[in-house]
Amino acid sequence: MNELDLSITEENYLKAIYKLADLAPGPVSTNAIAQEVQISAASVSDMLRRLSEKELIVYEKYKGVRLNPQGKQQALALIRKHRLWETFLVEKLDFSWDEVHPLAEQLEHIRSIELVDRLDAFLGYPKVDPHGDPIPDAEGNFHVLEHIILAELKEGQCARIVGVKEDDADFLRYLEELGLQLGVELQLIKHFSFDGSLLVQKKDGTQLQLSKKLGQHLFVRLC
Repeated sequence: MNELDLSITEENYLKAIYKLADLAPGPVSTNAIAQEVQISAASVSDMLRRLSEKELIVYEKYKGVRLNPQGKQQALALIRKHRLWETFLVEKLDFSWDEVHPLAEQLEHIRSIELVDRLDAFLGYPKVDPHGDPIPDAEGNFHVLEHIILAELKEGQCARIVGVKEDDADFLRYLEELGLQLGVELQLIKHFSFDGSLLVQKKDGTQLQLSKKLGQHLFVRLC
């Protein structure tokens, strides 16, 4: 995957557009990008014109933005680096999964393709990062993981935690306190219709009552 000589800001915009398009396929609005990168809509428009001139996006005023193939390639290269660095920090340097996102945000902008390829090989070509997100390979390909959210389980079903919907540090620390890491198996005992909360049981017999919000932010795969 060849990378262009882009500024950190330009790279961050491409990654933001990719993320937003992944959440809701179709053109991405300027306002959505402004909210994602936390900057004014006017400043976003200036950057989008620059990215359009570099033929990384297709930008139509008032209609939205989409990545062209080159822009998507650059975004996936960033995502690959970010997730590989998160994996390295957790597996080799013993950082916890709630600490690594801001560090990987800095490391993802390292230019060396050879370094990233060697990092990938050193880690044994991992398929997912510490949060359960798929890691693109050197060509930008990745395996789409089949999963559902915990709240979609039926009573009596067993499932294994395979990912999280967001990597907010407070949320990840809360999961740690509950002992809900990747790979943990849960059985849904009861779904409370009153507030949408869930009563689940771990393999060791421990029962937990989880909020509706938490149930919607954990990805699981049926056992």
